[in-house]
Amino acid sequence: SWFLPGTEKNLSVRCQQELGPLVLLRLHKWRLFLEDAWFCRDVRVTAPDGTLFRFPCHQWLEGVTTLELREGTAKKMVDDELEILKEHRRKELEARQEAYRWKSFAEGWLRCLNVDSIRELDSNAQFSLTRATNFGGVLIIEGATHLLSGFLLRQSSWKSLDEMRSIFSRSQGRDIVPEFVAQHWEEDEFFGYQYLNGNNPILLRRCRALPPNFPVTSSLVAPALGGDTSLEQELEAGRVFLVDYEVLEKVPTGLIHGRKQHVTAPLILLHQGKDGQLRPVAIQLSQQPGPSSPIFTPRDPHWDWLLAKTWARNADFYAHQLLTHLLRTHLLAEVFAVASLRHLPACHPLAKLLLPHFQFTLHINTLARSVLINPGGLIDRGSGLSYEGLQLVVRRGLSRVTFRSLCLPDDISDRGVADIPNYHYRDDGLRLWAATQRFVTGIVTFYYHDDAAVQGDSEVQAWVEDIFTNGFLGRTSSGIPSSLQTRAELTKFLTMIIFTCSAQHAAVNNGQYDLGAFMPNAPSSMRHPPPTAKGKAFLQDFLDTLPEVDTTATILVTLILLSSRLKDTRLLGRYPEERFTEAEPRSLIRSFQAELEEIRDLIEERNHQAQLRYNYMNPLEVENSISI
Repeated sequence: SWFLPGTEKNLSVRCQQELGPLVLLRLHKWRLFLEDAWFCRDVRVTAPDGTLFRFPCHQWLEGVTTLELREGTAKKMVDDELEILKEHRRKELEARQEAYRWKSFAEGWLRCLNVDSIRELDSNAQFSLTRATNFGGVLIIEGATHLLSGFLLRQSSWKSLDEMRSIFSRSQGRDIVPEFVAQHWEEDEFFGYQYLNGNNPILLRRCRALPPNFPVTSSLVAPALGGDTSLEQELEAGRVFLVDYEVLEKVPTGLIHGRKQHVTAPLILLHQGKDGQLRPVAIQLSQQPGPSSPIFTPRDPHWDWLLAKTWARNADFYAHQLLTHLLRTHLLAEVFAVASLRHLPACHPLAKLLLPHFQFTLHINTLARSVLINPGGLIDRGSGLSYEGLQLVVRRGLSRVTFRSLCLPDDISDRGVADIPNYHYRDDGLRLWAATQRFVTGIVTFYYHDDAAVQGDSEVQAWVEDIFTNGFLGRTSSGIPSSLQTRAELTKFLTMIIFTCSAQHAAVNNGQYDLGAFMPNAPSSMRHPPPTAKGKAFLQDFLDTLPEVDTTATILVTLILLSSRLKDTRLLGRYPEERFTEAEPRSLIRSFQAELEEIRDLIEERNHQAQLRYNYMNPLEVENSISI
């Protein structure tokens, strides 16, 4: 039967003789004239007595090739009794380990897939044709829109704050939140809100004692705290919070249009008022206090305070893009994906569980290394960091990543933010974490009857050791396990992986256009050095410190693309491939989906009354995998 590109067909083949027990199914494809790659979903065999055997495939078949498929029941190594199945398993992993090899992208970084371009990727790791076409179209359309508007050709400062609104892209009707940001970005309440529900909601920590390099006095911040209390009382009561960008200290900066850019490593003190709102009360723009590093407060002149907050937003841009977004979701997800492909054969229950959460991740990360974080890439050209600075920040960031910080319940507890109000990232995230954990617990319990079964699964032990070695460079202080001893440990590790690849990425990715389109709220570079004294800031100085027009446009095109919803999206909990064939895991999937619908309803009910909706962790906005 002839296939045309993009068409789907079900083919039926009859066999007149008894086949006996089915062990493996051999699928052979040959090529007629031009190359005609086929994607095989699965093969189903119906025995004479009506018994249905399913052989999942979900692979592209290119050229002349032969695949040997196993029946769909998930099997650990210990479950295979026939030597032919053990050999099949061994050969599959040998081929995978040859195809998916590690390499170092930069010194001190976690390792990545050993390819240099998407053309080198296995066809099964690349975007689907639908997604690839859509992805390219978004970039071309949005880039052309800005080019035609002239923004990418202007190397001058913005004429006014109001003029910056004219760059908003209205081609996708997404300007509601950017307009809100443009109206409220100067407000202390909105500045504090973003540490709870903005693009980087994982930095805020409860502060019980001030760090020695941040000498804030009670008299300095008393007006911002209210007249009936003191800094010491508020610290003791747990209403003071700290954000520290120490990771950016003395990072090499780059040139934009031949002009040196500037980066700070601020310390920010925030206070939770009686109304529950979080507001900044002190900002120091360096890690070294002194006469040339004043502590700014809301009582300072308008432009001094606004400029200090904008320097903080610039630091947050780097910390978010390079650490919270790139390192802690994209790069970690690639490590999880490569290790899984290298050590978990397709029949393994954990492969069936995890592979949907890695869909398109290798493609998008390979693309990022070639156009986004490469020398001369968009980050290099549009941000104030040099390429060496980018590498240093990620290297420092990796040395600070811990297992507990990747597990949301532990992270919330460790940062002391369990009871701060209006923390939607925390509340929605904990619901999604709990739902994912219940789903994973069911899968682990079904396939591993006791802790000994986990300890004895050599493929799983090799898998977690590979993650520890190549993802966290064998750093035991990270708390990342190098082996797993119990079902509870396995469950937590799997939950962390799925949450990182789905909900966490959605939380730190999907709002990039919303909160970054109005550039002063997330400036990608700063052209003047930070202030060393108060009383010298004014409007024109502010405009000349922010990125120029073309730099703004370069970054905005990137943010639009990264925040886009593309075709061929797989939402969290949707598994159309049906890799599991047994009744129990399929039932667990349905329960997971039902729980996600309940979470969606709760979020939408809250958003219905909200002035500014927090929807980034709505299951209708969360993808299974990092694919953009």
